[in-house]
Amino acid sequence: MKERKYNLLTAVAMIVGIVIGSGIFFKSDNVLAFTGGNVRDGVIVFCVAAIAIIFGSLSLSQLALLTDEPGGLLTYANEFSSPKLACALGWFESFLYYPTLAVVVSWVAGVYACGLFGWEGTLTNQMLFGGAAMILLWVMNVLSAKLGGLFQSAAFLIKLIPLVLIAVAGLIWGDVPAAFLANPTSVGAAGLFAAIVPIAFAFDGWVIATSICGEIKDSKKNLPRAMILSPIMILAVYVAYFVGISALVGPEQILALGDAHVEMAATTLFGPIGAKLMVIFVIISVLGTSNGLILGGMRLPYALGLRGMMPAKDYLTKENEKLGGMPVGSTVVMLVGMLFWWCVHFLSMKFDLLPGSDISEIAIVVHYLLFIPLYLSVIKLCKQGRITNKFYGYVSPVLACVGSLIVLIGGFQNKLFPLYLVICAIVVIAALVFFHKNRENINK
Repeated sequence: MKERKYNLLTAVAMIVGIVIGSGIFFKSDNVLAFTGGNVRDGVIVFCVAAIAIIFGSLSLSQLALLTDEPGGLLTYANEFSSPKLACALGWFESFLYYPTLAVVVSWVAGVYACGLFGWEGTLTNQMLFGGAAMILLWVMNVLSAKLGGLFQSAAFLIKLIPLVLIAVAGLIWGDVPAAFLANPTSVGAAGLFAAIVPIAFAFDGWVIATSICGEIKDSKKNLPRAMILSPIMILAVYVAYFVGISALVGPEQILALGDAHVEMAATTLFGPIGAKLMVIFVIISVLGTSNGLILGGMRLPYALGLRGMMPAKDYLTKENEKLGGMPVGSTVVMLVGMLFWWCVHFLSMKFDLLPGSDISEIAIVVHYLLFIPLYLSVIKLCKQGRITNKFYGYVSPVLACVGSLIVLIGGFQNKLFPLYLVICAIVVIAALVFFHKNRENINK
């Protein structure tokens, strides 16, 4: 039994630290693009998207309270839904979710690094920096889990600096009324739904928070409280930043500059030297997100191997004592996946194979779709009397399902979504085929 060492305040800080990452820095322009530069609509979509987060986290917290087993979503699916869902979800996250997001986030670090060091901002330069950073982070985590954790903690503190400074400065010295008056015509429901996908990317990571349930004091009261307070705080920070940078730079300028709008905002506030320092903070923040994805992804094949839900389970679960018990085989799966998707991302960007999109959007929407069976499990457990609070057992999961469907509708606004759905279906079907062929050897 884990020591209950975290109070409510600490739990909230940890969850906020897990979720707030790099997405808000390079997705603000995407949100404005989908809303036609309408800041008001962007704020509305941020609030709507938060529904999926708040009620989703509340619902999954009920599952976390019913088990002491580690493993997060994989464990909840295995214990409360079905081993088949656990296998499908594990493969989906191992081969799609974690590696694609790690690649895209690392590439974004390369985008900012080119501006910082004065390199030509070519795709090749951006991808080479991102790929090298990604591999170095992987090596660091394989050689020293402690070092990887320290970097993650440092990145959390650093990532708040540019967010808070730009948000506060923009709200105080920026032209907030002008930002809201720019492009006053709404793009309609289709544009608003489409804007939900990049926002979902910025909010992503909240499900990891349920894994700390066993370490929270009085978790039956404090975990639900933390799951309500944390998304609200994250929403407040994101909206403040979004409005602040829109007021500081202007919606039209943000749309014209793309990801470079962050550096312009920093230059406006602090001058060239201050801007360089701010971009360094952003790069560290972005790499911190990539590090978190690598940390989570490199251990997932190990968890699947322990349950017999992935081929070569002996290789995946073999722990290297010289590296502190690190399951090297499991980490290699993550590395190979990242290198594969690095190549796919490079080609898709170079030849504009995914116009207006990138490979990170392949997994985001379907990930929310896979949460729905877990929300339905919460309702089932409430009917059985294992969850006694009716709001958490019925209302919360129903609203969480609505939130997931909203994200799904947003995904459908992308013309490439059918292609993304096919790619995800291939991975899920492969997992189910493996499960059925090896069901006698799977540890349920």
